[in-house]
Amino acid sequence: MYIVYLGLGSNLGNRLENLSRALEGISAIASIRSVSSVYETEPVGMEEGDYFFNISVEIHTPADPPLLLVQLKSIEKKIGRKKRSHMEPRLIDIDILLYHGLAYEDHTIRVPHPALEHRRFALEPLNEIAPTRVHPVLEKTVATLLRGCRDRHSVVKTDHLINITTSSTVK
Repeated sequence: MYIVYLGLGSNLGNRLENLSRALEGISAIASIRSVSSVYETEPVGMEEGDYFFNISVEIHTPADPPLLLVQLKSIEKKIGRKKRSHMEPRLIDIDILLYHGLAYEDHTIRVPHPALEHRRFALEPLNEIAPTRVHPVLEKTVATLLRGCRDRHSVVKTDHLINITTSSTVK
């Protein structure tokens, strides 16, 4: 069983509903162990688009990185994500941030996420649920990566709650 950390984001439509639907899909393929607060974050690398809602999620799964990636892309597609350019607004984006203790790369995926240490919008929610997890390549904790992150885009913790039908309300 792998311990995996995901980053979820949405900046189109009903952002909370999109995150909720993604969590429901994830709960069908893995055990959700922890969900961060919802953070409202400034879009990075996009010239247009509303602010994102971002969360991090800890899951336990038997799936290796390539299989999990296929499963997550299927969830994105069911929610309505269209294949577009990398830096465009989206209904949902699910990224694999860390596989605890594992570095993996093939032609479809690279774990840990190759830009994690440069993305405050991913590090803030991840730090909330896994501050002592170690990046297996950089050999630094999530908390240390966050302290050293030079990204100054806005990341604000909100009071929003996400409802998923497979469990009680998750904050």
